[in-house]
Amino acid sequence: MSKPTLVILAAGVGSRYGGLKQLDTFSEQGDTILDFSIYDAIQAGFGKVVFIIRKTIEEDFKAFFNPKLEGKIEVEYVFQETDAIPEKFKDNNREKPWGTGHALLMAKDAVTENFAVINADDFYGREAFQGIAEALRNTDKNATQFNMMGYVLKNTISDYGFVSRGECNVNNEGFLVGIEERTHIEKVNGDLMFKDANEVLKPISEETIVSMNFFGFTPKYFEISSSMFETFLEKNYKELKAEFFIPSVVNNVIVDRTATMEVLKSNARWFGVTYKEDKPYVTSEIQKLKDTGVYPKFLWA
Repeated sequence: MSKPTLVILAAGVGSRYGGLKQLDTFSEQGDTILDFSIYDAIQAGFGKVVFIIRKTIEEDFKAFFNPKLEGKIEVEYVFQETDAIPEKFKDNNREKPWGTGHALLMAKDAVTENFAVINADDFYGREAFQGIAEALRNTDKNATQFNMMGYVLKNTISDYGFVSRGECNVNNEGFLVGIEERTHIEKVNGDLMFKDANEVLKPISEETIVSMNFFGFTPKYFEISSSMFETFLEKNYKELKAEFFIPSVVNNVIVDRTATMEVLKSNARWFGVTYKEDKPYVTSEIQKLKDTGVYPKFLWA
């Protein structure tokens, strides 16, 4: 049975965080959040990791990860740059990356097996990697049967500002019916609110199932999203802020029924670092996991 691949979205610039949070450390031993994700992925049976980064941080990433991962898992790097689009769409002044959907397309030639995709700065929990790895191993790589790890919204919120989440509509059989990207969710006087398309704050249930960009796909995803990205560019290539999101691809394929997506639910407390103020909490939670033996003191000893 072939081993799935882990694709990591790590090309972000960390504008709200104030720096390169992908390589920021959260333990006395110098662990990044990514170290735990990769460690969990190896334990769950993943055979390869593909980092999606920018050229400007290539040397830093390789110096940090290559020594510790050598001999433990196959590693490859691919690059998301704003000009990595068809030539006919390059007549623009784009400076901001094109979004997670574009980033994932950069891994097309590096991925030959079923794969999971995660954010570099999110801590997902070991059970999540085990669950998605099992689903990927049991799926034909030529199928359009996808899956995702769903989290409860209240377990994914920062106390220090707004966050982006994919709001999921799940049917009684546990399959995704629709997903809507909410680019602004925050606590307001103790209640969770989101901004609609008109920038108006509206309430959202804390029990809402949301996507944390932890998806499981077969390689079929790439041919589907490639054509969708071209369609997106036809309409938006001169829009400086338009972005192509993975959830947009997911939503399209389930609405037109070219693919299915099973929602594997996690009740774990997700944590991540959207803001610098999130760091002390994340550091404390990671130390608890080490103290209780969930992780060894030295991950890569």
